[in-house]
Amino acid sequence: MRYFALNGTDHRTHEERNAAVAAYIRWRNARAEPKINFAPDWSIRQWTAYPSKAA
Repeated sequence: MRYFALNGTDHRTHEERNAAVAAYIRWRNARAEPKINFAPDWSIRQWTAYPSKAA
């Protein structure tokens, strides 16, 4: 988030910084799309032997 909301800025107050972060989050959420078929070729997608008791 630093690169999108805060990079190259010089906020004078925490309120200005928080407003910039909130504006970025609203912008990003408005354009969000579900991730479908994410990394289909990774071996972890075919791995079904999950441990029954993971830490």
